[in-house]
Amino acid sequence: MRLARRLRAERPDDGVTLAKLNVLGHLQPVGALTAGEIAALERAQPQSLTRVLAELEAEGLITREQDQADRRRSILRITPEGTRELVRNMRRRDVWLASAMASALTPTERELLKLTAGLLDRLADS
Repeated sequence: MRLARRLRAERPDDGVTLAKLNVLGHLQPVGALTAGEIAALERAQPQSLTRVLAELEAEGLITREQDQADRRRSILRITPEGTRELVRNMRRRDVWLASAMASALTPTERELLKLTAGLLDRLADS
């Protein structure tokens, strides 16, 4: 939790909200999802994402198109601008984390951390 708070503190002040970053972060690796799929990943109700999705679309960070298989649903896709915003937001945190790791950890500890990160990713995916 302390590291998560520290990384949040490194976010650009003019960046998008954490809720918007979460949506962009879900869309970026897979390309397209429905609002229901994003809500399930966020463990939230689709209705709670309505405002966030509308703002992301208005800002040009996502696009929305009608699902041809089920016209009641929309397919959401991250735009190139949305990807740029996500990368810009992560860059500052990545720079801080790399610097902190280089100065506070030994080479052996950094290698151990790399192994641990892979394990934590596997746990998160299970």
